[in-house]
Amino acid sequence: MRLAILGGGGFRVPLVYGALLDDRAEGRVTEVVLHDVDAGRLSAVRRVLAEQAAGRPDAPSVTVTTDLDEALRGAGFVFSAIRVGGLEGRALDERVALAEGVLGQETVGAGGIAYGLRTVPVAVDIARRVARLAPDAWVINFTNPAGLVTEAMSRHLGDRVIGICDSPVGLGRRIARVLGADPKRAWIDYAGLNHLGWVRALRVGGRDLLPRLLADAELLGSFEEGRLFGTDWLQTLGAIPNEYLHYYYFNRETVAAYRSAERTRGAFLHDQQARFYAEMADPDAPALDLWNRTRAEREATYMAENREAAGAGDRDEDDLSGGYEKVALALMRAIARDERTTLILNVRNSGTLSVLDADAVVEVPCLVDASGAHPVTVDPLAAHAAGLVCAVKAVEREVLAAAESGSRGTAVKAFALHPLVDSVNVARRLVDGYTAVHPELAYLK
Repeated sequence: MRLAILGGGGFRVPLVYGALLDDRAEGRVTEVVLHDVDAGRLSAVRRVLAEQAAGRPDAPSVTVTTDLDEALRGAGFVFSAIRVGGLEGRALDERVALAEGVLGQETVGAGGIAYGLRTVPVAVDIARRVARLAPDAWVINFTNPAGLVTEAMSRHLGDRVIGICDSPVGLGRRIARVLGADPKRAWIDYAGLNHLGWVRALRVGGRDLLPRLLADAELLGSFEEGRLFGTDWLQTLGAIPNEYLHYYYFNRETVAAYRSAERTRGAFLHDQQARFYAEMADPDAPALDLWNRTRAEREATYMAENREAAGAGDRDEDDLSGGYEKVALALMRAIARDERTTLILNVRNSGTLSVLDADAVVEVPCLVDASGAHPVTVDPLAAHAAGLVCAVKAVEREVLAAAESGSRGTAVKAFALHPLVDSVNVARRLVDGYTAVHPELAYLK
């Protein structure tokens, strides 16, 4: 089976390849095609993958190309992990927003909108090409903002595009672990949008264990989300939010932490990865060792500003192992081999969340089999959660409309309607600021 990875020069591609190396079942991926617009990054990642595969005669073959159509032809699965504008673009997103006193994070608030406006036109072009060149392929979208981009692609690919994120998986694993339950046996009642969801129950053998966690302040404060949000707030909510909701619930404190930081997250990653790829220019550099050391630093500093604002301390070692590649492999195996499983995914709503229309992409538990991912009916969202979900989905729809029409006014509307942007005038200045620094937004008129 042939797998095309778009954004194949990206730093996290070795995580995916490592997961493929551990997959020895019948019908596994035998050929990986890496596509990227940057030939130098492709070469660097290919070397890391070659060292990963050393001594493994059954390792999937790896080829690289800068020709998108060549990468797509014959693919059974397509992983889309592109970054339009690169990490320099992410750093610019953060700086423009912070200059206006609002959040510039790449998936939340002004930064997420800017990233979406740059990415949607490219993602739509990819979707159209897949439909033409590989109509039977399944597209697994890693590209952020994952829910928004998946919805844009679904307008051309229908249910054959599925978005993934490891945040809900990590959250469910942490809750199960602190309760002494096996995550593999637990049903996670999770619902919302990408980076905007809540665990409302964790059931093992039909029994909900979450009330026991919420009633025990000491236990609740012993894991990442308890430290990040505070036990009092989690008990008040009666649910455990995705870590990205910290940007909403503690926005003022987080923005202050970002503004006082020596470097933004995007700037840190830009500098770190620039160093990695520069060192990889040396043909004698130990590729895999260099990648591992760089990755360890990356994971340890994840959401550092939020943890600083909350006084949450360092991340637990158990949370440094990633996980999105495992979700992707489980999804691909379920479809390719009809190995039925349940995963939390980004799919079209189809009536699952009653507050949204059928075509809205949501993040919910899904039953996955050879025919794709099927969202499971879940309980209605609490009023506070439904209000936030509807507000953010409305913003996503304005981003899609602006990307399709090229309307600058619609782009302003998208920024102005976001709960974390507090003024129409700020929204106008954000559009001015982003179009001034991002050539990819020249289409907004």
